[in-house]
Amino acid sequence: MKNSILTCLVLLFSSFAIAQRVSEKDIPNIVKSTFLLSYPDQTNVKWEKEKENYEASFTIGKTDRSMLVDSNGNIIETEEEISVKKLPAKALAYIKQNYKNIKIKEAAIITDAQGIVTFEAQVTSIDLIFDKQGTYIKSIAD
Repeated sequence: MKNSILTCLVLLFSSFAIAQRVSEKDIPNIVKSTFLLSYPDQTNVKWEKEKENYEASFTIGKTDRSMLVDSNGNIIETEEEISVKKLPAKALAYIKQNYKNIKIKEAAIITDAQGIVTFEAQVTSIDLIFDKQGTYIKSIAD
């Protein structure tokens, strides 16, 4: 029983270490400037710190988006929520074969700093990453 409680506490605190909400006043000016150059009209932004990087989450219309920026103001990646139907057919087939009877919770398109596009599909508490053609790349535990 003690081990179970200890394990739960470790997981709880480690999740805080991965991504922590940050007040906008605590975001470095270079990070805010980079974000505002790309999205000058965004005023309702939620900030989180992920290790040494900053993630800005916001909504345009009804679409959730985010931008990950390093502490020097360099864009690491942008992410845009998409309909599950917009995932590549090969990715959908992979999920159907390997995660039978499990619904895809969310889907997103991710563009990194080099312009490389990948797709993300969240199933259970795992994010599955696929390349632009829908080939499986890796899994990331949430």
